[in-house]
Amino acid sequence: MKATRNVTLLLLAVLLFGAYSAAFVVNQTQQALVLQFGEPKRTIQEPGLKFKLPFIQEAVFYERRVLSLIPQDAEEVILADQKRLQVDAYARYRIKDPLLFFQTVRNEIGARARLESIIDSSVRRVLGRETLASILTGEREAINGSIRDEVNQSVASLGIEIIDVRLRRADYPEATSQNIFNRMKSEREREAKEFRATGEEEAQKIRADAEKTRTVIVAEAKKEAQQVRGEGDSNAIRIYAESFGRDPEFFSFYRSMEAYRKSIGESGTSMILSPNSSFFRYFKDKDGGVEKE
Repeated sequence: MKATRNVTLLLLAVLLFGAYSAAFVVNQTQQALVLQFGEPKRTIQEPGLKFKLPFIQEAVFYERRVLSLIPQDAEEVILADQKRLQVDAYARYRIKDPLLFFQTVRNEIGARARLESIIDSSVRRVLGRETLASILTGEREAINGSIRDEVNQSVASLGIEIIDVRLRRADYPEATSQNIFNRMKSEREREAKEFRATGEEEAQKIRADAEKTRTVIVAEAKKEAQQVRGEGDSNAIRIYAESFGRDPEFFSFYRSMEAYRKSIGESGTSMILSPNSSFFRYFKDKDGGVEKE
């Protein structure tokens, strides 16, 4: 009786384990492939509770969602105008046919290796027909579309559908960038020298015009000053003449005082004259030795 009970429990455990092994769940974000001894038997793309033969079959799951492929390193490509660019392109794809996908690349790791090679070749071919100007302008979207279409044709046999391919980076190689920088620097330095030379030439013209204007203004001012001075001297002489004509004695006194100031007033002046000279007559007598009536 006890042995029968144990056998019953064992059979029940085996049935439960078999039922557990036979059932599996496919999520909404997944699709599955049922394999029997490594050979694909069924493709399941609808979500829900599914069954397989226990212990004999196994389920392999694949993503239904869009997957991304981002390359690790940029590749150098040569354009139609012989320009060199460092380019990397990222792609978005999904597994369209799990059976074909399994038969060709097995898993996502194998798919990434194949896709990277295919995308790299397509990028080189498409960009090899384009110029740098087309990549840097609005034609870039059309170029991305051309790469996507070409890659799609190549990966259709892998059970993969390419959703999008885009150029993430398109830069000059380091050596080319340095050469361009040096050329731009030389060009800017040349323009700076031309601007400085032009500025110096304009400065010299302005200085020459200013000097010419200054010379003319100074000459006109001197001319006007000489005219005013001549008119002043003429008026002074006239006034002196009128004054001295009215009083000759005052004229003689004024002339002697001027002579004293100019000769005796200067330091270091030595004169040898007789004390009786008429030059000193106003020293002896304020009237100059002339008797007044």
